[in-house]
Amino acid sequence: AYATVGHYSPQLFDKIASVAIRCLDEFSPQALANTVWAYASVGHSSPELFDKVVEVALPRLCEFTSQDIANTVWAYATVGH
Repeated sequence: AYATVGHYSPQLFDKIASVAIRCLDEFSPQALANTVWAYASVGHSSPELFDKVVEVALPRLCEFTSQDIANTVWAYATVGH
């Protein structure tokens, strides 16, 4: 929601990343895609978060819809990760 309305709070994004990293394995493919999309949309760099999403997503790629994959690839390309 923050990314969609253009509001950006670096402190909030940093805190969310630190919490999310610990439970990303519980995220649905859409939630993983939406998370990295939000970070890329506001231009917030979080290498640890993006690395952990790779670790969690790769074994589950067959569960991703084409939209999940497109959003995830866009996010990684946008942040240059």
